[in-house]
Amino acid sequence: MNLTVTPCTDPVLWDGTVIGLGGHPLQLWGWGELKSAHRWSAERVLVRAGSEPGAPIVGACQLLTRRLPWPLGGFVYAPRGPVLLRGPRAAEVEGAVPGSAGIPAQDPTPGAVADAVAEYVRRTRRAVAVSIEPDEDEGRFPLSGAWRRAETTVLPARTLILDLTRSEDELMADMSKKHRQYVRKSEREESLEIRRVETAEQLDECLEVYRATSERADFGLHEDSYYHDARTMLGEHAPIWASYVDGRPVAFLFLAVSGRTSFELYGGMDETGQRLRANYALKWNAIREMKARGVERYDFGGLINDGVTTFKTGFASHENLLAGTWDRPMFGYGIWTRGLPLAKRAVRALRR
Repeated sequence: MNLTVTPCTDPVLWDGTVIGLGGHPLQLWGWGELKSAHRWSAERVLVRAGSEPGAPIVGACQLLTRRLPWPLGGFVYAPRGPVLLRGPRAAEVEGAVPGSAGIPAQDPTPGAVADAVAEYVRRTRRAVAVSIEPDEDEGRFPLSGAWRRAETTVLPARTLILDLTRSEDELMADMSKKHRQYVRKSEREESLEIRRVETAEQLDECLEVYRATSERADFGLHEDSYYHDARTMLGEHAPIWASYVDGRPVAFLFLAVSGRTSFELYGGMDETGQRLRANYALKWNAIREMKARGVERYDFGGLINDGVTTFKTGFASHENLLAGTWDRPMFGYGIWTRGLPLAKRAVRALRR
């Protein structure tokens, strides 16, 4: 299949394509705008089956670029991308993507789409590598031999994804016994009220909770403006809920959502929230809200062997392993992988 790659500068076309293809929320236009406002640049490219005008779109990839110290150029990263046209979604895409000229008889292979995107990057800029993290299960995204499994990952491949096409009873039954008890107990707690975070002032209150969580759990935070920009730039794709006691948040949960997938970005709770186990009812509320919206998947945002992971894994009897992080080496890749300190710090800065 002859694949061509072209830039996309239309936010409506872009988000319609990503959603139509069943793509991840970190591939939405607003996520690229957020990163562009905070030391990155974003480019979106469409992959078409053919070079003629109006050729059908069979893939898409949002590319984030971070400049590296001389002489390396840049590091190009596709969070949970590229997005592919796969099987039953073809009919949805034909209606969702303006100007589609029809769906090809055979879907392109994941490797072909990834290679086409990497070749576009090679032709258009100086980069040490293209790094991709497909939102696909391990073994379901075969790549050509030109790709290497990355030594340094950005998003963890190990995660927990709930199938929201199951009934609420089935989802509840799949939790651990203790989690079911805590969810029900916190739901009955009269002092707790769960509601949407709607204003910048309400988000500021949640960020106070986040700072307390950060100090207790010893992890770093972005500046406050980053979270406000995330809320503004993702818009309807960034719902936030909080548990309140006496009008003040004691726990909050910040999601990114596309048509098919909801993804946990940030969350925390203070000592009152811990005592009341407010995060149990809060997370179950978010899961139910996403299911009611018609979202098919609820991704807990990664499992990294800490106390939060123990909490997350109680919500289901399984775990998921995604394809992981893969690099397509380019100029200066050897220097990059040997651990240039500034370059490694740039990778760590990728984290959400």
